[in-house]
Amino acid sequence: MIEPKVLKGFRDSLPSQEIVRQNLISEIQNIFRSFGFVPIDTPCIEYSEVLLGKGGGETDKQMFRFQDNGNRDVSLRFDLTVPLARYVSANYAQLRFPFKRYHIGKVWRGEKPQKGRYREFLQCDFDIIGADNAQSDFEILLLIHTCLKTMNVGEFKVLVSHRGLLNNYLTKNSIPTGADAVLRAIDKLNKIGLDGVVEILKEEGLQDKDIEAVKSFIALPKKNFGETLSLLSDLLGSDSAEIIRLNELYQMMKDCNIDSDFVLDTSITRGLDYYTGIVYETVLEKMPQIGSICSGGRYNNLTGLYHRDSLPGVGSCIGLDRLLAALEETGSDITSNSRYADILILKTNGPSLSSAASVLRKEGLKVDCYCGDKGPGQQYAYAEANSIPYVVSAYENGLFTVKEIKTRKVLEGLSLSELVEKCR
Repeated sequence: MIEPKVLKGFRDSLPSQEIVRQNLISEIQNIFRSFGFVPIDTPCIEYSEVLLGKGGGETDKQMFRFQDNGNRDVSLRFDLTVPLARYVSANYAQLRFPFKRYHIGKVWRGEKPQKGRYREFLQCDFDIIGADNAQSDFEILLLIHTCLKTMNVGEFKVLVSHRGLLNNYLTKNSIPTGADAVLRAIDKLNKIGLDGVVEILKEEGLQDKDIEAVKSFIALPKKNFGETLSLLSDLLGSDSAEIIRLNELYQMMKDCNIDSDFVLDTSITRGLDYYTGIVYETVLEKMPQIGSICSGGRYNNLTGLYHRDSLPGVGSCIGLDRLLAALEETGSDITSNSRYADILILKTNGPSLSSAASVLRKEGLKVDCYCGDKGPGQQYAYAEANSIPYVVSAYENGLFTVKEIKTRKVLEGLSLSELVEKCR
């Protein structure tokens, strides 16, 4: 006998879990479409050369890389953004820009598994390709805000920054190191703490005075967005491109009356090397242990790796597993409803009710016809176990009986039209 074990960092999904996940995905897709985003798909496996070096050294180490049967060097995708850049470059002539897309699919990373973090997981990406302006940046931020409000996850903050702020700051303070190395170190702040970040900066060759300057920058007060922006304007100059872009975004937030849900946080950097501008993460005020629900930013050079025209892009990713965990904590209706059918039609010794099931389905009801060989008692137990609210059986003379599982209420002698109305 082969032991039916699952690889470490991977998992099965039971029907009750998958129904909830699919319900959540459906809700999110409706929001994406309301913003004019269209769905795409890409292969799970890409040539390694397409993926390597696009997310940074850390990600390269985590890739599932192997030789296929044709001795080609291939890898499982580690995110949905790099494949998007390849996709846009390959299908450039068929697309219309700005191109607003969403993509929900599995990705793979060979990192150490821990609670809430797996080696195979779903990502839910939405991006705008072909526009570099505050409006496209804000469209993504507004979509994040709309999703979290619609899902009713409780109080949250979207933490926003701009990668160029640190570049500007390092230059003004004559700190002689690559900004990317400093950005990657700061991105680990929540995982390894400030002392851990300082150790990395020392390894990168920063002097004590330079490290203190970096610490002062990321520790700027996290006041309301406008006040922190004013501090940065004094520090870096109000005419810098980063400050101008952040000012535009802040005005749009105020116009939509959502500015109180956004925080300008200079410690937000995002570790992936392809980010070039606005970056953001989202935290739940009462559940910070869950981590960022939505993360992303602007990447203006990614498609240039595959195409002569380097198209600007901006986007974000919803962590579906983390969002589900948050919704379970808040007792959301989305996570408590694992029902897949409205009605169970019992199997009896009498005539088949498949024709009645067909009529009910045409009326928009979800109907499960029991196909097993168990008796009525076990069929009722089947309905309860699967959260099916109504059970239907034959009565006599072409009429029906319907029982509501929750209340045990029984109605007998219903015509088919009456049955449809009652089950609705």
